[in-house]
Amino acid sequence: MELIVISSERAIEGEAGIINDLFRSGMCRFHLRKPGSSIEQVSKLIDHIDPAFYQRIALHQYHELAATYNITRLHFTEQARLQTFAETLQSQKEKGIKLSTSTHDAQLIPSLSVFEYTFLSPVFDSLSKPGYTSTIKPGFRLENKGGSPRVIALGGIEADRLEIIKKMGFDGAAVLGAIWNQPQMALQTFHRLQAGITNLNIII
Repeated sequence: MELIVISSERAIEGEAGIINDLFRSGMCRFHLRKPGSSIEQVSKLIDHIDPAFYQRIALHQYHELAATYNITRLHFTEQARLQTFAETLQSQKEKGIKLSTSTHDAQLIPSLSVFEYTFLSPVFDSLSKPGYTSTIKPGFRLENKGGSPRVIALGGIEADRLEIIKKMGFDGAAVLGAIWNQPQMALQTFHRLQAGITNLNIII
């Protein structure tokens, strides 16, 4: 299982410093998602992240910044994916760009094979979006995905739920509220999640 951290939508005091600390603590993948921010604001945030970590960043908005910062991961929201030609996605993949996307419907997963992985949400009630409740039914388990993308659980992910999503057949977990609802505790929370993932990879 893998662990992915998604940025807060809102600006966080000392955000770039926290992101750098998370990378130094072993964060392998960071999704930069700022739907309400301007391209200048997103660019300024990236400027304050250590360039050594740029290859671990996936951009949700302003994909045109990828070339400027030598970022090779692009995320397509569900809406963006539907508005993008399949040929365009395939062309980017062939150029070495690593693509990811999001879906709320497990039945769509086999059709997303051009993507390296997809978020499936909300698995549990969201920690960052009040009222955004789980759509996963009791006893849910991902079917054999074959050549489909890896599937990452998103929504309400906390350390004590990692074993549950592993048993559901997910390939990893993405966290947002668990990290950013208490940014002063971001590193401690990340370490707990990271330890939980490591234990599951050893035991299960």
